[in-house]
Amino acid sequence: MGEPNGVHEKGMTFTQHMAEMQQEFPEASGEFTALMQEIMLSAKIISREVRKAGLADALGLTGHVNVQGEAVQYLDEFANQTIIRNVHHGGHLCALSSEENEDLIEIPDRYPTGKYTLTIDPLDGSSNIDANVSIGTIWSIHRRRTPEGPGQIEDVLQPGRDQVAAGYVIYGSSTILVYTSGAGVHGFTLDPSIGEFLLSHPNLRTPEIGLIYSTNEGHSASWHPRDQQAVEIWKSGRGPGGKPYSARYIGSLVADFHRNLLYGGVFLYPPTVSHREGKLRLLSEAAPLAMVCEAAGGLASTGRGRILDVIPTSLHQRVPLYIGSRREVELIERLYREIPD
Repeated sequence: MGEPNGVHEKGMTFTQHMAEMQQEFPEASGEFTALMQEIMLSAKIISREVRKAGLADALGLTGHVNVQGEAVQYLDEFANQTIIRNVHHGGHLCALSSEENEDLIEIPDRYPTGKYTLTIDPLDGSSNIDANVSIGTIWSIHRRRTPEGPGQIEDVLQPGRDQVAAGYVIYGSSTILVYTSGAGVHGFTLDPSIGEFLLSHPNLRTPEIGLIYSTNEGHSASWHPRDQQAVEIWKSGRGPGGKPYSARYIGSLVADFHRNLLYGGVFLYPPTVSHREGKLRLLSEAAPLAMVCEAAGGLASTGRGRILDVIPTSLHQRVPLYIGSRREVELIERLYREIPD
């Protein structure tokens, strides 16, 4: 679903924005709009729970371990179940996939199936919850490939370039929903006094050159020399920006990405000795953020090519990720060509 040419007025509600967009497409069935509304409602509920977490004794571990081998926070589980509960009954989806679930999440037989799939990272950065650091939800929508009935694995295992829409919600000093359906990126800030997301960042564009690099340099000893060299180039002032870059690393992917989207910069999570295929998940993290980044004028790469062109082979496939301002990511790709494995 592309973007209309109409004006996106600051202060309009997310509901108004989606209704205006739908009018631009006479062939639209309303399913996409309804699915987006369900995602928005989920974000409101999760935001409410995040903001009262300390008072409600909602912080801490559940005692469970997810498919990634990571300890599950209470809010991870809450966010995951909230999204699944809000989207699986509407008849818009044929299947879901979540970072927290090993297998495809099927639509219960009592509900109708639709023409889309949804992949989610329900609460990115949740290891930072106890420290009151910004966390977020990442999501991706594809159009199903199978003709009808329950969704199959091939409906979800699609490259990022085929996404219908993607976005994220960041729960920080304010709650912001950012999304793209292909040609533009728009951000909506939740006004808690009226319970509505209001358009605050229309037509977001990320700077072509940024002066921020974001990475966990604690792992740098296990990086390939080309990644070490890239960071040294930025530190020394020999990067595209022409002066030393600032290091800014929150440790919450969605928060680091959002800051760099606004200010310009690059986030990198290179391969390491212990994660030779990369650490971040292609379907639930890298591909949706890559769609947002490229729609805003940036670039997202594995080092060897576009994240959006990677063909997934499993639900929890991992990839290296270099994402942000175009010139910084192009520097990484050049180093990949010049410095062999």
